[in-house]
Amino acid sequence: MQDIKMIRNVALFGHGKSGKTSLAEALLFTAGKTNRLGKVDDGSSVMSYDPEEIQRKLTISSSFNNFTWKKITTYLTDTPGDDNFINETKFAARVADNAIFTLEAVLGVKYQTQKIGGYIRDAGLPTIIFLNKMDRERANFEKTIDEIKYRLPQEPAVIYLPIGAEADFKGAVDIIKGSAYFFSGDGKAKEGPIPADMQDEVDFALEQLMEQVAETDDELIEQFLEEGTLDKKDLISGLKKAVRAAKLSPVIPGVATANFGTELLLNAINEYLPCPEERPAQVGSDPRTQDLVEMTPSPDAPFSGLVFKTTADPYAGQLTIFRVFSGTLAGDNFYNAKKDVTERFNQLFLLEGKEVRPVDSAGPGMVVALAKLKETSTGDTLCTKENPVLYEGLDPIRPVMSFAVSPAKKDDEDKLFSSISKMLEEDPTLLLTRDQQTREIILSGVGQVHLQVLGDKIKRKFGVEMQLHAPKVPYKETIKGKARVQGKHKKQSGGRGQFADSWIEMEPLQRGGGFLFEDKIVGGVIPRQYIPAVEKGIIEAMEKGVLAGYPMVDVKVALVDGSFHAVDSSEMAFKISGSLAFKKAAQEANPVLLEPIMNMTIYMPSECVGDVIGDLNGRRGRVMGMDSQESSEIVTAQVPMS
Repeated sequence: MQDIKMIRNVALFGHGKSGKTSLAEALLFTAGKTNRLGKVDDGSSVMSYDPEEIQRKLTISSSFNNFTWKKITTYLTDTPGDDNFINETKFAARVADNAIFTLEAVLGVKYQTQKIGGYIRDAGLPTIIFLNKMDRERANFEKTIDEIKYRLPQEPAVIYLPIGAEADFKGAVDIIKGSAYFFSGDGKAKEGPIPADMQDEVDFALEQLMEQVAETDDELIEQFLEEGTLDKKDLISGLKKAVRAAKLSPVIPGVATANFGTELLLNAINEYLPCPEERPAQVGSDPRTQDLVEMTPSPDAPFSGLVFKTTADPYAGQLTIFRVFSGTLAGDNFYNAKKDVTERFNQLFLLEGKEVRPVDSAGPGMVVALAKLKETSTGDTLCTKENPVLYEGLDPIRPVMSFAVSPAKKDDEDKLFSSISKMLEEDPTLLLTRDQQTREIILSGVGQVHLQVLGDKIKRKFGVEMQLHAPKVPYKETIKGKARVQGKHKKQSGGRGQFADSWIEMEPLQRGGGFLFEDKIVGGVIPRQYIPAVEKGIIEAMEKGVLAGYPMVDVKVALVDGSFHAVDSSEMAFKISGSLAFKKAAQEANPVLLEPIMNMTIYMPSECVGDVIGDLNGRRGRVMGMDSQESSEIVTAQVPMS
């Protein structure tokens, strides 16, 4: 086992298309893990290898790799930035030790960036900000830094200033060390003198950095106020401390696709980000006593880990991916505290892009996988039976968009739904339900792209085609008025006939009242044994309303009078009589259509409020209220499901 001080666990975060995967490729190449710089655009990326990811040129699920730079091994997780797959990002933040937050120097802070910044803050992750795409037209370093200050929970600390901008971007100045670095495509940075025209800017930036670092520490602020400066040693140790406490986030400019700035980032990961042992201990509960348990992130502590991802593969079977928080997993079994089972495994794997490498053991900070586990699923805690611990589960994002799902070929129904159920284990944001009224199977996900990607995956992995279409809207019917009618069923043309006569009174119930039947028969005008048949006839008639054939609800019916024939009356005759009476009464009692209305909560940047309200009005929506929270505006509304 490696010395734990020589390990870093880092996840890459950022909004869609900010260049996270390209940065992961550049880090792997510069550190010598790969022998060529993989590109997302031409499908040669090691980290983005699913056909769906290659086709759409975006990260759909978290991918993993590791590299060693100057004897320190980093376990790297590349997360999605697209909102359809943001759940993977949320789960990765829960198990990571550190974050590299990738931002674009052109687009700056987008609404999605703020959401991801919130996940990083909630997980308390020490963060380095990589300001990407510095070579693009309209790339603006200062403007983006200002946006980070005002719109993100992370406090940026500029430790490198860019040399040149847009097409002239060629290097960065280390303001602490006081030297310049010029970039070349191999990722290496060549040291040189600071350009003369930048010296004043560098001096000002150093002063600002000293002030920022001093503000995070009581001793340093005293020293800074007395002397007006900090010496280099205090500045570096103060910055390290502030980064590890998630108070400051160093900023490094670069270009991931050109491999500019990656050496500076690799050095910063080693220098500023904490190893697993320097992170706070994970707190769980003892499943037997419910007492709180602290698991020290040391290789010698009892083993514990959290499963945060499951992938289904038709050949390799299921891969269960987990992060080791404490102790060392070796041997051939573990205890699943959530399911209360001991499970055996054959081999432990380290994930390296789409490849897996067998390893004998795994310690704190490592992200590893086990194949073909029967009991264990996402959110489970792995530990030892002697020292059980249960970590708080992962709370998936709730699905917001639903489609009716069906196979392209009728014969494929069983195959399709068994494929979807395998994907449900892999993706906890999916939900499969059946609408009792419309009898459609409804598949819900985070967005339309999410469900389309699922269809592509199912076709590739299991060879079955899934079709999505808009679900039928389950309208209902009710009445607004009262009615008293007769339902007479008479067929007497010789021999045994059919005769039943029932009078009913109908009135509406409160919304949600369902159906109420009252027996008000006196004097035996209808024999007792026929009364349930009348009710049965009414219930059957309610299934198809009189307006558009939708089920009728919230109705009270009283059976008040009637007559019978000693020979010709029967249960069937009274059932038909009840049904006829109900249909007649429903038409007379002012029938109305009930439409399903959805409660919506919409989070958006302030500049979008007008557009969103306009859109809601166009969909017959009713705005119920408005609120604001941090950098979001919140609109609550009621909108017809259709």
